Amino acid sequence: MKKTFGIIGAGNIAQAVAGHLLKAGYTVTLSSRKDPALLADTIAALGAGAVAGTPADAAQADIVLLALPWAQLATLPNLTNWDQRLVIDATNHYLTFAPDFQVADLNGRASSEVVREQVPGARLVKAFNTLYFKVLAAAPQESAGKRVLFVSGDHADANAEVAALIESLGFNAVTLGTLAGGSQLQQAKGPLASLNLLKKG
Repeated sequence: MKKTFGIIGAGNIAQAVAGHLLKAGYTVTLSSRKDPALLADTIAALGAGAVAGTPADAAQADIVLLALPWAQLATLPNLTNWDQRLVIDATNHYLTFAPDFQVADLNGRASSEVVREQVPGARLVKAFNTLYFKVLAAAPQESAGKRVLFVSGDHADANAEVAALIESLGFNAVTLGTLAGGSQLQQAKGPLASLNLLKKG
């Protein structure tokens, strides 16, 4: 039986990842801090397998993907017992968006290290955050090759599971290393941010 996915958030990245998961036959809960009924049009557009819920509902899924605004991180600790849960961090530490795209000052820490503190005990993996949402939502394979998604985390088993998931969706997964090292390359304004790579073969 396929694992269930819960997404904390329902914006562009959440919908892009949900689209790929649904095509692969997964059940996906997208969530809103407001009335989940407000997601009716989004759920209808995504199609079969998509459901709306609260963040607490989404947090009960087998795998949880974080796609919420940076300012809302403090809402995470009380949603569930995060211990040993597989959590994918697709957030970016933006404080503002176009045209200036200001990011939070993290004093040299990787943004996922900050996120990890909000999901205590979780097996946190950084992924799905580097591409512009329209690129991420597009078909993962082109004539030139498969689109690359990066993976970083401190638990080898969790990294491997997320990398295998990414490959099963049609992408090419490249594992970079730990949260302190690899994820800092992936995060907003890092050297891999917005880099759209295709791997042949």
